[in-house]
Amino acid sequence: MCIFCKIAAGEIPADAVYRDEKAMAFRDIDPKAPTHILVIPTRHVASVAEVDDALAGHLMTVAARVARDEGLDNGYRVVTNVGADGGQTVDHLHLHVLGGRPLTWPPG
Repeated sequence: MCIFCKIAAGEIPADAVYRDEKAMAFRDIDPKAPTHILVIPTRHVASVAEVDDALAGHLMTVAARVARDEGLDNGYRVVTNVGADGGQTVDHLHLHVLGGRPLTWPPG
């Protein structure tokens, strides 16, 4: 079982900000912005390359809700990494919701 599956199952504690039957959102333990929240499916899905339309839409809706709840009215970024070359370090789909400061492009 991967670390995000263990977090979703409640086996590893996390600073959760949202949860429903399909998704969970919690604060990243190594934030890259003042607000850095991860949105994950509660069931194991390796990456966005394997997600179905309904779950993808739900995760994006949760990301928008979390951003709104966190007061990111000036803007935010939603990012997902796929595979080693894409920077994915945990093989469980997760969306990064980043905000709380101006973000630059490209990310560094």
